[in-house]
Amino acid sequence: MAILRTILTVIFVLVCIAAVILVLLQEGRSAGLGAIAGGAETYWGKNKGRSMEGNLVKGTIGLAVLFFVLAIILNLNF
Repeated sequence: MAILRTILTVIFVLVCIAAVILVLLQEGRSAGLGAIAGGAETYWGKNKGRSMEGNLVKGTIGLAVLFFVLAIILNLNF
């Protein structure tokens, strides 16, 4: 069981590093109140999911889910 725990810990650290990198690659959302008027339109655009920024958001969400799953698994006493 110690080998499995070590492997999961290494994967957990790699997921943490990848998540930090993906978050830093994303653009800032400093639109302020201007997003209320017309900026929100660009967020919900047709091609948002296919753009580079859309892929970064999807990757960040996936890594966040993996982070929480691994954190829960590593916190169990097995």
